[in-house]
Amino acid sequence: MNDMDALRFPIGKFSYKGPYLRQQRIESIQQIAAAGGQLRAAVDGLSEEQLDTPYRPEGWTVRQAVHHLADSHINSYVRFRLALTEDTPTIRPYFEDRWARLDDALHAPAELSLTLIDALHERWALLLRSLDDGHFQLTYFHPEAARAISLDEAVGTYAWHGKHHIAQITTLREREGW
Repeated sequence: MNDMDALRFPIGKFSYKGPYLRQQRIESIQQIAAAGGQLRAAVDGLSEEQLDTPYRPEGWTVRQAVHHLADSHINSYVRFRLALTEDTPTIRPYFEDRWARLDDALHAPAELSLTLIDALHERWALLLRSLDDGHFQLTYFHPEAARAISLDEAVGTYAWHGKHHIAQITTLREREGW
């Protein structure tokens, strides 16, 4: 991995080697449940100027990463609910890079998305903990990936996704001495 990739993927890229064992799934659900508090801790005490600092050259700012996590995880939560209530629904992808350039992602207080993530992750974890092993074999079709994605894979993906962006913020803080 080159230096830029190391900044972009401080915990490495996601790799699904499933299906997960029940314990792996439980750990992923726990990571989703904990992500809100970890994100709050990662941005705690940052000034507005620090929130508007990119985590890497040509990367998103800390503020954009916080808002992106809310946007992405709202979409994922809906995808889970669709897969649980429909037969392999086709989900709607979105342009996350364009969403990150919208005015609210650039300027809204981070606290708005932190509060949203707290509530969303609490509800999401409640839903995930209510599912049995068979539910995690349900799928949705992702047109960009051109394949069906199981909820088993998705729960691992989004557990990683939260840790991934939190690590971008915490490694920036370490590099900058914040």
